[in-house]
Amino acid sequence: MAEQMRVQWLRNAGHLLVFILRVIDEPVLRMSIEKVLSGIEHVHAFTRAVSVGNPREFLQAEKEDQEMAEACKRLIKNCIICWNYLYLSQKLAEIDDPARREELLQAMAHGSAAAWGHLNLLGEYDFSEDKLQDSVGIKPPKLTD
Repeated sequence: MAEQMRVQWLRNAGHLLVFILRVIDEPVLRMSIEKVLSGIEHVHAFTRAVSVGNPREFLQAEKEDQEMAEACKRLIKNCIICWNYLYLSQKLAEIDDPARREELLQAMAHGSAAAWGHLNLLGEYDFSEDKLQDSVGIKPPKLTD
Protein backbone atom coordinates (compact mmCIF):
# COMPACT_ATOMS: atom_id res chain seq x y z
CA MET A 1 0.00 0.00 0.00
CA ALA A 2 2.77 2.43 0.92
CA GLU A 3 4.57 1.65 -2.36
CA GLN A 4 1.42 2.46 -4.38
CA MET A 5 1.01 5.75 -2.56
CA ARG A 6 4.66 6.62 -3.23
CA VAL A 7 4.26 5.82 -6.94
CA GLN A 8 1.07 7.88 -7.12
CA TRP A 9 2.77 10.80 -5.36
CA LEU A 10 5.72 10.69 -7.79
CA ARG A 11 3.35 10.55 -10.76
CA ASN A 12 1.44 13.60 -9.46
CA ALA A 13 4.70 15.44 -8.76
CA GLY A 14 5.77 14.71 -12.34
CA HIS A 15 2.51 16.19 -13.70
CA LEU A 16 2.99 19.26 -11.53
CA LEU A 17 6.59 19.69 -12.72
CA VAL A 18 5.50 19.42 -16.37
CA PHE A 19 2.82 22.07 -15.76
CA ILE A 20 5.32 24.41 -14.06
CA LEU A 21 7.71 24.04 -16.99
CA ARG A 22 4.87 24.76 -19.45
CA VAL A 23 3.99 27.94 -17.52
CA ILE A 24 7.63 29.02 -17.68
CA ASP A 25 8.04 28.20 -21.39
CA GLU A 26 4.66 29.26 -22.79
CA PRO A 27 3.92 33.00 -22.50
CA VAL A 28 0.32 32.57 -23.72
CA LEU A 29 -0.45 30.08 -20.92
CA ARG A 30 1.27 32.32 -18.37
CA MET A 31 -0.68 35.40 -19.54
CA SER A 32 -3.97 33.50 -19.42
CA ILE A 33 -3.27 32.38 -15.83
CA GLU A 34 -2.32 35.94 -14.84
CA LYS A 35 -5.55 37.26 -16.41
CA VAL A 36 -7.67 34.83 -14.39
CA LEU A 37 -5.81 35.67 -11.19
CA SER A 38 -6.22 39.38 -11.86
CA GLY A 39 -9.98 38.89 -12.29
CA ILE A 40 -10.16 37.00 -9.01
CA GLU A 41 -8.22 39.78 -7.24
CA HIS A 42 -10.65 42.33 -8.73
CA VAL A 43 -13.65 40.44 -7.32
CA HIS A 44 -11.97 40.26 -3.90
CA ALA A 45 -11.38 44.03 -4.02
CA PHE A 46 -15.07 44.48 -4.91
CA THR A 47 -16.07 42.40 -1.89
CA ARG A 48 -13.81 44.46 0.37
CA ALA A 49 -15.30 47.68 -1.02
CA VAL A 50 -18.85 46.54 -0.26
CA SER A 51 -17.89 45.46 3.26
CA VAL A 52 -17.69 48.19 5.85
CA GLY A 53 -14.76 47.82 8.21
CA ASN A 54 -12.64 44.69 8.07
CA PRO A 55 -14.37 42.21 5.71
CA ARG A 56 -12.64 39.30 7.42
CA GLU A 57 -14.21 40.07 10.79
CA PHE A 58 -17.73 39.16 11.78
CA LEU A 59 -19.42 41.87 13.81
CA GLN A 60 -22.31 39.54 14.60
CA ALA A 61 -21.95 36.93 17.32
CA GLU A 62 -24.67 34.51 16.19
CA LYS A 63 -24.25 32.29 13.12
CA GLU A 64 -27.69 33.24 11.81
CA ASP A 65 -26.78 36.94 11.98
CA GLN A 66 -23.47 36.27 10.24
CA GLU A 67 -25.28 34.44 7.43
CA MET A 68 -27.74 37.33 7.12
CA ALA A 69 -24.88 39.84 6.88
CA GLU A 70 -23.18 37.75 4.18
CA ALA A 71 -26.45 37.42 2.26
CA CYS A 72 -26.89 41.21 2.41
CA LYS A 73 -23.38 41.76 1.04
CA ARG A 74 -24.09 39.31 -1.79
CA LEU A 75 -27.35 41.09 -2.55
CA ILE A 76 -25.62 44.49 -2.66
CA LYS A 77 -22.90 43.15 -4.96
CA ASN A 78 -25.47 41.52 -7.26
CA CYS A 79 -27.50 44.75 -7.39
CA ILE A 80 -24.41 46.74 -8.38
CA ILE A 81 -23.51 44.24 -11.10
CA CYS A 82 -27.12 44.19 -12.36
CA TRP A 83 -27.20 48.00 -12.46
CA ASN A 84 -23.93 48.06 -14.40
CA TYR A 85 -25.26 45.56 -16.94
CA LEU A 86 -28.49 47.54 -17.37
CA TYR A 87 -26.56 50.79 -17.78
CA LEU A 88 -24.11 49.31 -20.30
CA SER A 89 -26.96 47.66 -22.24
CA GLN A 90 -28.74 51.00 -22.42
CA LYS A 91 -25.58 52.77 -23.65
CA LEU A 92 -24.99 50.05 -26.22
CA ALA A 93 -28.56 50.36 -27.52
CA GLU A 94 -28.16 54.14 -27.89
CA ILE A 95 -25.04 53.94 -30.10
CA ASP A 96 -25.75 54.16 -33.83
CA ASP A 97 -22.16 54.40 -35.10
CA PRO A 98 -20.82 50.85 -35.73
CA ALA A 99 -17.23 51.87 -34.90
CA ARG A 100 -18.20 53.39 -31.53
CA ARG A 101 -20.45 50.39 -30.84
CA GLU A 102 -17.57 47.98 -31.51
CA GLU A 103 -15.29 50.10 -29.30
CA LEU A 104 -17.76 49.85 -26.42
CA LEU A 105 -18.21 46.11 -26.98
CA GLN A 106 -14.43 45.62 -26.85
CA ALA A 107 -14.21 47.67 -23.65
CA MET A 108 -17.01 45.59 -22.13
CA ALA A 109 -15.34 42.33 -23.21
CA HIS A 110 -12.08 43.32 -21.52
CA GLY A 111 -13.65 44.96 -18.48
CA SER A 112 -15.77 43.79 -15.61
CA ALA A 113 -19.34 44.47 -14.56
CA ALA A 114 -18.10 44.19 -10.98
CA ALA A 115 -17.13 47.86 -10.97
CA TRP A 116 -17.95 50.17 -8.11
CA GLY A 117 -15.83 53.30 -8.57
CA HIS A 118 -18.86 55.29 -9.72
CA LEU A 119 -20.77 54.53 -6.50
CA ASN A 120 -20.62 56.08 -3.06
CA LEU A 121 -20.64 53.00 -0.86
CA LEU A 122 -20.25 54.90 2.40
CA GLY A 123 -22.92 57.56 1.95
CA GLU A 124 -26.41 58.06 3.28
CA TYR A 125 -29.20 56.97 1.01
CA ASP A 126 -32.60 58.57 0.63
CA PHE A 127 -35.27 56.13 -0.57
CA SER A 128 -38.16 58.58 -0.38
CA GLU A 129 -40.60 58.74 -3.32
CA ASP A 130 -39.07 62.02 -4.52
CA LYS A 131 -35.56 60.57 -4.70
CA LEU A 132 -36.52 57.22 -6.23
CA GLN A 133 -36.99 58.75 -9.68
CA ASP A 134 -34.76 57.29 -12.42
CA SER A 135 -32.23 60.01 -13.19
CA VAL A 136 -30.33 57.96 -15.79
CA GLY A 137 -33.24 56.84 -17.97
CA ILE A 138 -32.88 53.07 -17.77
CA LYS A 139 -35.69 51.54 -19.77
CA PRO A 140 -37.44 48.43 -18.47
CA PRO A 141 -36.29 45.24 -20.20
CA LYS A 142 -38.26 43.95 -23.17
CA LEU A 143 -40.05 40.77 -22.21
CA THR A 144 -40.67 38.22 -24.93
CA ASP A 145 -43.62 35.83 -24.99
